[in-house]
Amino acid sequence: MTQSRSTSDTGLVGRIRRAYDLLAREVAKFGTIGLLAFILDTSLYNYFVFGLPGAEAVGPLHDIPLRAKILATAIATIFSWLGNRYWTFRHRRTTAVANEFLLFVWFNILGLGIAVVCLGFSRYVLGLDSQLADNISANGVGLVLGTLFRFWAYRTYVFKGEALS
Repeated sequence: MTQSRSTSDTGLVGRIRRAYDLLAREVAKFGTIGLLAFILDTSLYNYFVFGLPGAEAVGPLHDIPLRAKILATAIATIFSWLGNRYWTFRHRRTTAVANEFLLFVWFNILGLGIAVVCLGFSRYVLGLDSQLADNISANGVGLVLGTLFRFWAYRTYVFKGEALS
């Protein structure tokens, strides 16, 4: 005698649906945290290099735009780790907080490297140094490539623990 199963709760279809629902929630939350981190990163970078909007003075790191990008991204990274740890991947975080944070930082450094390479290529190979060019190269192209890499890395290596109560 066979048992009747609801495909929405058990079996392959149910597992696929639950996996898809989880992935969709993670992507939406990751995107929200990423958008907020992007706003923080971009705002800080523009302040550091170009100063306050409408002000005549340049930013405090005007002559060192790559360092400005690194500093802005470092601040946004801490914000992003907190948001992803306690919201996006809260069901995946581990009790090894220091290890998790170090992995998170490592993968953000690699993601930052993608943005810095894009910015450096635009500035020093193409000779484009306007605010628009910087933002397109570092905060457009570099951000998209880095974000794809980070989501994969966080989900695969950083937030891979068992659910915490």
